[in-house]
Amino acid sequence: METSPPPPAASADWWRQAVVYQIYPRSFADSDGNGLGDLRGIISRIPYLAALGVDAVWLSPFYPSALADGGYDVDDYRDVDPQLGTLADFDELATRLHASGIKVIVDIVPNHTSSRHAWFREALAALPGSRARDRYIFRNGLGPDGTLPPSDWSSMFGGPAWTRVLDGQWFLHLFTAEQPDLNWENREVRDDFLTTLRFWADRGADGFRVDVAHGLAKDLAEPLPATGALASWPAALGTHPLWDRDEVHDIYTEWRQVFNEYDPPLAGVAEAWVHPSRRTRYASASGLGQAFNFDLLEANWTASDFRRVITDNLADAQRHGASTTWVLSNHDVVRHATRYGLPADDHLSSTANAKAWLLSNGTSPELDRGLGLRRARAATLLMLALPGSAYLYQGEELGLHEVADIPAGRIQDPAFFRSGGAEKGRDGCRVPLPWTADGPSFGFGAGAPHLPQPAWFGASSVQAQEHDPASTLTLYRQALAWRRRLRAAESLEWVPGSSEQVLRFTRPGGWQSVTNFGPEPVPLPPGTVAVASARLAGGLLPADATAWITGG
Repeated sequence: METSPPPPAASADWWRQAVVYQIYPRSFADSDGNGLGDLRGIISRIPYLAALGVDAVWLSPFYPSALADGGYDVDDYRDVDPQLGTLADFDELATRLHASGIKVIVDIVPNHTSSRHAWFREALAALPGSRARDRYIFRNGLGPDGTLPPSDWSSMFGGPAWTRVLDGQWFLHLFTAEQPDLNWENREVRDDFLTTLRFWADRGADGFRVDVAHGLAKDLAEPLPATGALASWPAALGTHPLWDRDEVHDIYTEWRQVFNEYDPPLAGVAEAWVHPSRRTRYASASGLGQAFNFDLLEANWTASDFRRVITDNLADAQRHGASTTWVLSNHDVVRHATRYGLPADDHLSSTANAKAWLLSNGTSPELDRGLGLRRARAATLLMLALPGSAYLYQGEELGLHEVADIPAGRIQDPAFFRSGGAEKGRDGCRVPLPWTADGPSFGFGAGAPHLPQPAWFGASSVQAQEHDPASTLTLYRQALAWRRRLRAAESLEWVPGSSEQVLRFTRPGGWQSVTNFGPEPVPLPPGTVAVASARLAGGLLPADATAWITGG
């Protein structure tokens, strides 16, 4: 196994080309046998993270929560869910990660609280028009007696976006009814989140991932537009009533001022599903600094799709002095080892095709598991060769596929319930990790896991792959060690004359990446193979494979 050199000293721009590993805490490692992963479980696996070679971990929400939406319904932004640990556990986790050269990114959820949050309980007990209600978005209903909701909007998880309270008013929730939206025109809301940012930074957080970053600013001037008008609103204008409004950046300008109070400044990355032309505003030096680029995640497995996404996003980043991000899997989408193993469909993206497959419990269309894994390995190696930061999702380094056949009685995702089963939800990528080849929870913990693990997890476990030189875990470790060694300026040059099925580019320092998207092997360029996603023979790069070449 390649050993990573020591991490570089802390600098203000450490995040620009960092490899960030997303941990979904409830499904990573369970230290106390209650079926839920926890902070002490993460602490126990820090040696694994260090051996993997990541620069930072992003912790999905670990706050007190009723789990109406996997922890993104937050009861208290400045505490730890008792089932997951304590503030002292977080302090120890941050300290130990830092001692291993790994930075800490905390997930913050500013668009909405949970309905159990002290503020919302106070709002329900208060009168209409009160200070407590002004922290949220309450409206009178329509119709002579106010029994109709203020608009016909639907929530992101299905069902209405408004819920009526006992005194007759309605509150807005763009997600579940247990996630009431905050009113970001309220100064108290803004100031309280600045306090929260400092709270976690003072405890060791190096930055923040911002959930639904494009949703905070809203224009709710009456009459409220109908759903049809919202759907046809031009995406790039910055005037949509609910999403990606220009004034949202006033909020992040204030956040940046807090970030810059620290040395080095805190990092920020926006989860902002916005028009590509709007993404760089979130990633500006006066804003969060980075914004997730999901274009590669949505691209089909073709050389033309990948080249277009890479070219466009690097050009945007260069124009604005930003650092782009690359993502292939996360806690909200079907794992890319599965997406790439489904039949190609000319009119559906890989993500849409995967949703159809998920609804069939993984029976239709037929998944080619081997093909999906080969392509996932190749795609990851290509992604790690790109300038910018790379975000990995727990378990992808094991080549895990989506778990599609979770029984209906075990499903937890609100999308399943609020859509009447029309959406299967995201539980299939959140199944607890397999650490050992056998045992009741494959080493996740001493008790039964909160989501069922399939029998095939054992063969994909850390234990099964640890010492296998051809395993996906070994590939990730080798690739991350080489990436740190070869880290270069944020640029690439496409090599002219490549086949339409081959993507080949060089990076500063004289190394290059070549990916074969085609069905037949192709000759490798001259030089020494540093790392490859598949076995090489006869100087050829097989189909669905990537190799990094040095020298030549």
